[in-house]
Amino acid sequence: MNSKRPVNLDLSTIQFPLPALTSIAHRITGVILFIGLIFAFWALDASLSSPAGFAAVSDALAHNFLAKLVAWGLLSALAFHFVAGIKHLLMDMDIGVTLEGGVKKAQITVVVSAVLIILAGVWVW
Repeated sequence: MNSKRPVNLDLSTIQFPLPALTSIAHRITGVILFIGLIFAFWALDASLSSPAGFAAVSDALAHNFLAKLVAWGLLSALAFHFVAGIKHLLMDMDIGVTLEGGVKKAQITVVVSAVLIILAGVWVW
């Protein structure tokens, strides 16, 4: 029996570093985008089916709070996923793969994503 096995397996007590949190959030936003494509394709299909369908989707996005919230959520997930994806591409090119570089890129990812999310909220609302 190996005596060096981890003792604490409660994930809620483990403090993850910022690069790990951004990597986990990148995966979560990918799942959100995958599921959100159902709604996006439904709205695209409805808006292209007829002028009445376009008017219905346009009216929902203009006046329905829930539709605006879903659109803003999808745009927010897309913004973070895009910025974090660029961070991962830079890592694949061996740019900033040190501990300090990883923390700095994670900080930049959070800041740029926050700016894009706020801009998306202004655009949607």
